[in-house]
Amino acid sequence: MQRLLSALVVFRLQPYGFTNRDLREHLAPLLGLEPGDITPGRMTHDLRRLRLHGLIERIAGTHRCGLASIHDDEAAPSSRLRASFRHVEHAMDDFRQLHGLAA
Repeated sequence: MQRLLSALVVFRLQPYGFTNRDLREHLAPLLGLEPGDITPGRMTHDLRRLRLHGLIERIAGTHRCGLASIHDDEAAPSSRLRASFRHVEHAMDDFRQLHGLAA
């Protein structure tokens, strides 16, 4: 999941989000695989897990997920996704500090 979240950061500023295929292209090298080695079903499963945990949101009427709202105060000031992302950021900062890792 950490590698998947790392791949998602690539799409953070795209206002229309990303597709399953877009994500596989970026995730595969992080896993030491070719994009064709990751099936659309596996990608859908992993994305669903992130969505159910509130880390990504599906854009209504599309087959895309959007992350732009996590950085845009005006677009979604009280977004559940935004709150979840901040929670993850704080948890990662705490972990980094606890283990003396560089930012």
